[in-house]
Amino acid sequence: MTDPGSGRFFDRFIRGAERIGNVLPHPFMVFVLLIMVVVGLSILLAQLGTSVSYVTIDPATGEEATNTVRVLSLAQRSIIQETMQDFVNIYATFTPVGFVIIMILGVSVAEHTGFFSAVIRTIVRRTPPALITFVIAVVGICANIASDAGIVIAPTLGGAIFLALRRHPVAGVCAGYVAAYGGFSANLLISGTDVVLAGITQSAASHFAVDAAVHPLMNWYCMMGSTVVLATAVTVVTEKVIVPYLGEYRPGDGAVGGAAPGTDSGAGSGSVGAVPEELHLGPGEKRGLWVAAAVTLLFLAVLLVFTVPQDALLRNEEGQLLPRSPLISGIIFILFAYFVVVGIAYGVAAKTLRSEKEVPKMMERGLAGVASFLVVCLPASLFIHLFQESNMTAVIAVRGADLIRNLDIGMVPTLLLFALFCAALNVVITSGFTKWLILAPIFIPLFYQLNVGPAIVQMSYRIGDSTTNIISPVSAYLPFFLGLLEKYRTKGQEVGIGTAMALMLPYSLTLLVLWILYLAAWLLLGLDPGPGVPLFLS
Repeated sequence: MTDPGSGRFFDRFIRGAERIGNVLPHPFMVFVLLIMVVVGLSILLAQLGTSVSYVTIDPATGEEATNTVRVLSLAQRSIIQETMQDFVNIYATFTPVGFVIIMILGVSVAEHTGFFSAVIRTIVRRTPPALITFVIAVVGICANIASDAGIVIAPTLGGAIFLALRRHPVAGVCAGYVAAYGGFSANLLISGTDVVLAGITQSAASHFAVDAAVHPLMNWYCMMGSTVVLATAVTVVTEKVIVPYLGEYRPGDGAVGGAAPGTDSGAGSGSVGAVPEELHLGPGEKRGLWVAAAVTLLFLAVLLVFTVPQDALLRNEEGQLLPRSPLISGIIFILFAYFVVVGIAYGVAAKTLRSEKEVPKMMERGLAGVASFLVVCLPASLFIHLFQESNMTAVIAVRGADLIRNLDIGMVPTLLLFALFCAALNVVITSGFTKWLILAPIFIPLFYQLNVGPAIVQMSYRIGDSTTNIISPVSAYLPFFLGLLEKYRTKGQEVGIGTAMALMLPYSLTLLVLWILYLAAWLLLGLDPGPGVPLFLS
């Protein structure tokens, strides 16, 4: 295997992107700078008398009304006083903060008892070799239910499985890494990503009083379909491009899979089809999974009792579940309860949980993992509050909508361009939550003026956001990926950033093009992105 990153143009591109990424400040400081920019612009635009007028329709009477909004200076006395007095409340009531904390508290119990790891290993080890790449891809995509842990688990297991099957382990590493990181937004289930993004969307939509359902399930239909599409793409690229490119695996000095002189160097860590050590389940883990399965069935049975009857507890006053009901608005509590209950049940049965005192400690460890996000939310919440208070969101939305109307390229091309813009921005700003905190207050109200609901705007963002994670030279997970490449390097190979980027580029381009086409088809067919959420507002 030659160094795929040796091309001059490609090296220049990567080095340039890396330099750009390195000069970007920490997300905390990005929002501090944005606050300063917003304050300065508000003062200038207020002095210029900037304003916009737009027409609204009363949903109850159908009557039209013309509204005029002027930019307010954030330096005026009343706004400064109100901001100081409400500072704590601005942060404490910032929707993503509560969503993330509750979800992490629940997920941490299931993660640290070993439940997630056991489920993933069980799925993979029971898969026929011919389907192993596809299953690794599906598991990797769905692994984001355990947050960023899936980005570590999926490629690690992928490399071990391919090695055991006498295949090039780097191909397995690539398949797992791309699925977990490049397909981070997709999932067959509801994950923390759905919860956090919905919280940010809700915050952005509330200021404009957008009358549309905003909840963690609002992209579920689209993301379930995306899982199958992306897993298929990862499988095809791995088998048709990466595997032939890598060729025969000849372990280098110190690499995993190396053999002693006179032995079969392709044997890896066992005989053909042997189950790698990373996938082995002990008696306790097997017992824990059986108990967790029983508890899951019991949990679902209780949930059905609370939702199926016409007067069930989780139905609304009209006896409906969609678009709004206690079931939808209480989905965070339901997910939290499930992860805690099933995690404890698994832990007790598998003997990974020996005392009730360990449960809060597991939750504490989980919160430590999102501490940086909670810190970034402090200036982010203040930025969004001030941005909305200045009325600049209204000005940008109305004038941006007018610009898009004047382009007259159609709603579908506009949403596709938005997705491509997010993909390009993602190369230098990999934090999906950080970008959505910046973009949502601008594009949610902008597309609202074009009769596009928050759900489809968020869906377009998610499709553009994930696919370029794997080619970003500033990704926090790039060193981990390079470490796995070094672990399985071949004889004479020099592993570097160029190697990683060249392996990821075919995946990134394929996922981006395919997912954009998928989005276009979804829009053209007029499919709802999630339960109780129409594609357009009216």
